Amino acid sequence: MQGLAIIEEGIFKRIGQAADRLNIDAYVVGGYVRDHILGRPCKDIDIVCIGSGIELAEQVAREFELPDHAVSIFKNFGTAMLKVDDWELEFVGARKESYQRDSRKPLVMEGTLADDQNRRDFTINALAVQLNEANWGHLLDPFGGIADIEAKCIRTPLAPGITFSDDPLRMMRAIRFASQLGFDILPETFDALQTEKDRLSIISMERITDELNKIILCQKPSYGFLLLDACGILPLIFPEFMKLKGVDTEDGKGHKDNFYHTLQVLDNIALHTNDLWWRWAAILHDIAKPQTKRFVQGKGWTFHGHEEMGARQVPAIFKRFKLPLNEKMKLVQKLVRLHLRPIALSKEEITDSALRRLLFEAGEELEALMTLCRADITSKNGDKVKRYLRNFDIVELKLKEVEASDSLRNFQPVITGEIIMHVFDLGPGKEIGQIKVTIREAILEGHIRNDLASGWDLLVREGAKLGLSPVVSLDEFLNL
Repeated sequence: MQGLAIIEEGIFKRIGQAADRLNIDAYVVGGYVRDHILGRPCKDIDIVCIGSGIELAEQVAREFELPDHAVSIFKNFGTAMLKVDDWELEFVGARKESYQRDSRKPLVMEGTLADDQNRRDFTINALAVQLNEANWGHLLDPFGGIADIEAKCIRTPLAPGITFSDDPLRMMRAIRFASQLGFDILPETFDALQTEKDRLSIISMERITDELNKIILCQKPSYGFLLLDACGILPLIFPEFMKLKGVDTEDGKGHKDNFYHTLQVLDNIALHTNDLWWRWAAILHDIAKPQTKRFVQGKGWTFHGHEEMGARQVPAIFKRFKLPLNEKMKLVQKLVRLHLRPIALSKEEITDSALRRLLFEAGEELEALMTLCRADITSKNGDKVKRYLRNFDIVELKLKEVEASDSLRNFQPVITGEIIMHVFDLGPGKEIGQIKVTIREAILEGHIRNDLASGWDLLVREGAKLGLSPVVSLDEFLNL
């Protein structure tokens, strides 16, 4: 494909000019070329040169009149990076690699462009376009990457068993690219995923999780999970998820297959959010169903308490995947714990107290919770789904009405522990907590408003039950 049209000709021309000044050949390779052909946006540019990548990066920086510190140099890897406007540029000299069986870290040596293309993971990532003026735009496609893009298939440049054994992370990348691009994995390549899957044991969990998260963020993430399952990788990296698979039958009654249900929920929520943690909540919302599954005569299959048990499992799963054990984990935990609450409200008479409690407990995560719950409505019966969604519309409308009148999002009772201690001239103790809980429950039930005047009598009565007397009156307290 002589003269490949590159829309951003300016930046590539400047890189080519820098290479010509150094008298070295330079090529844009890999992801940018692939995505450009596919019409996908890409701001990451990988440049391979026959010579020093670091030297070329420094020359490009001079072409753009960037300061010396603009170039980040990684001498151990022979690479350099710099940023031009919103472009991320990485430079490296052409390399060839050899691997030892017990390590994914290769022995790296200087090589030719052909050597560099040979070491690429997939044919669609082995494309190179020359940037030097003499051969501007010349495409080098030694493995038929263009044909594979047109055929929408994932294939390795060399024998797939060797490619995956050398660098097992490429197995996760194969599934990730198939998911992101909507491509198929060729049978020979897929067979190698099955035979080499145990090699993933030498890969760090951080790198596996990074690829898994990219699969989760795909437009239809279920496709990636189904591929991971089909090749046998999913049981190795996510055994808890595999336990969701299968249907038990008793007295002619079966339950839904929670593996496929969860994937449908994940696809559903992906239609409405690109938030990784909302999607993780979809993945984990039913994770404890296998442990809580029971058959009750006359009632059928139950999963009582799976939401609470699932919430308790979230930290351990996050820890194993090396996911952040911070507010992101707590968000997922909260969504898992509360995911049944709005669904239950949509099936019964809605009381203001139930709405207040949901607003209080969900807080700022109410939108995420309602999005998850809508995604959780799956059925082969389209009328049933529509009916539940209409009921959800009613629940959301009433939630807005209660929120507008009571301002319960992230609600905190006006009567705090400090006020209770001052009124009864007490230090910290269990009595303070008991009174706080009673006042909070009274507000949520709608028995009193969330203000000091409305709650004063209840405060005094609850204190009396514990043998406490106020040392100030309401008027005196308000005038302090």
